[in-house]
Amino acid sequence: MASNPEDPKQSGGFFASMASTLTNLGSAMTKSVNGIMGYEGLEVINPDGSHEDLEDEARKGRWKQEDRDSYWKIMQKYIGSDVTSLVTLPVLIFEPMTMLQKMAELMEYSHLLDLADECEDPYMRSVYVASFFISVYFAYQRTWKPFNPILGETYEMVNHGGVTFLSEQVSHHPPMSAAHAENEHFIYDITSKVKTKFLGNSVDIYPVGRTHLTLKRDGVEFELAPPPTKVNNLIFGRTWIDSPGDMVLTNLTTGDKVVLYFQPCGWFGSGRYEVDGYVYSSAEEPKILMTGKWNESMSYQPCDAEGEPLPGTELKEVWRVADVPQNDSFQYTHFAHKINSFDSAPKKLLASDSRLRPDRYALEQGDLSKAGFEKSSLEERQRAEKKNRLEKGHEFTPRWFDKTDEVFKTTWDNMEVYRYNGKYTEHRAAIDNSDSVEAIDIKSIEFNPWQYEDLAAA
Repeated sequence: MASNPEDPKQSGGFFASMASTLTNLGSAMTKSVNGIMGYEGLEVINPDGSHEDLEDEARKGRWKQEDRDSYWKIMQKYIGSDVTSLVTLPVLIFEPMTMLQKMAELMEYSHLLDLADECEDPYMRSVYVASFFISVYFAYQRTWKPFNPILGETYEMVNHGGVTFLSEQVSHHPPMSAAHAENEHFIYDITSKVKTKFLGNSVDIYPVGRTHLTLKRDGVEFELAPPPTKVNNLIFGRTWIDSPGDMVLTNLTTGDKVVLYFQPCGWFGSGRYEVDGYVYSSAEEPKILMTGKWNESMSYQPCDAEGEPLPGTELKEVWRVADVPQNDSFQYTHFAHKINSFDSAPKKLLASDSRLRPDRYALEQGDLSKAGFEKSSLEERQRAEKKNRLEKGHEFTPRWFDKTDEVFKTTWDNMEVYRYNGKYTEHRAAIDNSDSVEAIDIKSIEFNPWQYEDLAAA
């Protein structure tokens, strides 16, 4: 039976029977906290789906009881709301990285895009690109929240596969980030925004963003539509993440598509992490099946028009997660540590760079008290800068990205698109080509993303 790439129940072809089974079984074992611990309307979800008593599960997690109870009193009024920027969150749920750095984690397996650019087969090219976008989900399973960037904050990365990466916080309300990455093989651009829906002990996250990729050799362009994400057991129980639904990768040049279905977590963890689907021609005919787990590896195999593997072919691995540090405090990969270090920083790092944030650094050193103080201090400075700017009648202007007239429509919302303006390339070239760049201890640079520095006058 041929598959319809627009039908999520068929996007996995012969894998659809498993999806149907999981749907019939329902989600992972669930029970309301109400009646167990006296918190009305909250649910604890056990990702393992075992018969362990859910009252015990509810008491697990990183919260102390007094902190959890206090936080719930604050948060319960926000149930049903988009909490993207409504509330101030405690540092104990943060990781020592900002959202701008998290965006850079996608570059870990950028060699897949190099292979896509060099590939002659248009369908295999899509396999490489799709696997590249799957690879970041291993990092997304971490349950700590990245710091929200300060308006004007940036992150720069060099020394990785010839890639130059730059991201900038271009809007505060709503929070929006833009990023540009480039090497000899590809150009990657994204404008990122999320919508959320707080559900008490969980939050739904909807990716409202535009991701655009260009492979340089033939000028082939791709656009990505990722699935939503659900963060479970925010307050009660062990926090875990699931991203059930379709990821659609469209080749804008040829009309080919990749549709990969992220299985929901079912009873006893059945289906968790699994991803299945096809590369389709522009005529919606399946050409290559893809299967794997987003936290382990992806493989591919040529298929016939009915979506069945071609005789004489075999499943071949295209991507696998690299080895990770053991017992890491924040479940960081080696690449995540590289992102946080100054080893991946260019000469004369911008003072607005995320690495220089004092709250991020204090958390990295394990000082939660100092991290909380520094986070509050930065937020106060951000409010003062805004007040000063408004009194002067000025609008914030991003430095490295320009706001366009384009409005991009997604399943969940519309968003304005920011485009890389090329000024950073000129800025970096001037520094790299100069013989008179002062040797500066990067760690001595004070974090400063502000456009208006006279905060005392505000």
